Amino acid sequence: MPLYIDKTVPEAWQSAQQFSSAIDQAVATSELDQREAELIKVRASQLNGCAFCLDLHSREAREAGLEQQKLDILPAWRESSVFSEREKAVLAIAEAATLLPLSEESRADLGASRALLGDHTFATAEWVAASINMFNRISILSEHPVRPRDVEGKVIRAAR
Repeated sequence: MPLYIDKTVPEAWQSAQQFSSAIDQAVATSELDQREAELIKVRASQLNGCAFCLDLHSREAREAGLEQQKLDILPAWRESSVFSEREKAVLAIAEAATLLPLSEESRADLGASRALLGDHTFATAEWVAASINMFNRISILSEHPVRPRDVEGKVIRAAR
């Protein structure tokens, strides 16, 4: 049976939730929109292999208005023309923050992203990436389960 570290040390989980709320507030007061923030969360979760966060943030990305096609081809975002320059900038941030240490290529990507987004939006995107990487690790280490869902996103209950 997995050990849910969020439930075993609830005061640490509470602090993580407060951190997440601060990041959400930073996004709300920045030029980073919710779709872009969710793109960061989904891409980092893909790279980390966090099924729980992928399930959650793919749904939240769709609710924020992100097109299904973009979610479908997200792993190949560099080879696609469907992503805007801003979306490519935040995806480069997501990858650089997840695939540490920084390489020369990721440093160049970050420089270009910062030039496009400006310091405040760039820093906010980096905070989103840092936050989701933390939550990926919590969910992976806790082995949080993904519940089956129907096409509307509702949890499917097992037959008894």
